[in-house]
Amino acid sequence: MKILYTVIFFCFCLLNTTFAQHKLTKLWETDSSLKVPESVLLDRDNKVLYVSNIDGTDPWGADGKGSVGKVGLDGKIIAADWVTGLNSPKGLGLHKGKLYVADLSNIVVIDTKKEAIETIIKVDGAGGLNDISVGDDGVIWVSDSKNKKIFRVENEKASVYLEDLKGPNGVLMHNKTLYILDNGGAYKVNDDKTLTLLAEGMEGGTDGIENTGGSDFIVSCWAGAIWYVSPGNKQLLLDTREEKKNTADLTYDADSKIVYVPTFWRNSIAAYQLD
Repeated sequence: MKILYTVIFFCFCLLNTTFAQHKLTKLWETDSSLKVPESVLLDRDNKVLYVSNIDGTDPWGADGKGSVGKVGLDGKIIAADWVTGLNSPKGLGLHKGKLYVADLSNIVVIDTKKEAIETIIKVDGAGGLNDISVGDDGVIWVSDSKNKKIFRVENEKASVYLEDLKGPNGVLMHNKTLYILDNGGAYKVNDDKTLTLLAEGMEGGTDGIENTGGSDFIVSCWAGAIWYVSPGNKQLLLDTREEKKNTADLTYDADSKIVYVPTFWRNSIAAYQLD
């Protein structure tokens, strides 16, 4: 009987761990001087946030009005137009002091110390680059939402890694494993390029994905929803769709457990404590 109770208690603890509930508590929101912010990225070393500003009514317009802004971790905008001269910048990636920006069919590389564009990598065959993740090895992974592909970029040479997807956006290289968001689902990409489903049914344009520890992730949907995802399970943390307040490509600080979220048309970044 004692063994049976022990087994039951162990199973109860395991279920509680697997399906632990989480919540988001709002900490602050910037003023609205950003310019259609699509993506935000934490620079842990410099303790700042980088923000991609589309700056226009056409999210895919090649108008030269796009920029990258810089925001403090206290919510104060340091520079709305920190680096200018982009078109419709979206996803951001960081590696060894270089900021990588998805900009239509190009990846714009910014030297964060010089605060200037260093080079532009042309991604041949791309129709609309969206999210970026850079691995520890410097390899760039970038989604093409328009042509429904994932590109792999190494030494400034791009090649198609995945294709014939339904609506790819968020990409994350974490612990040498690639994760993607595609048409409402979160997936692990296996070594043979097959996909393992983590969770589905996240409507409203799955956008950003970040690891929160172990096999857990936080996922944003552009229309205004944030989900907590673990394999086979998801929990809705935030729903701002009725307010028509977008939740675009987020970033996560694992040390402070703070989630930073761009509001797109509301021209701000909001910070939430994850518990």
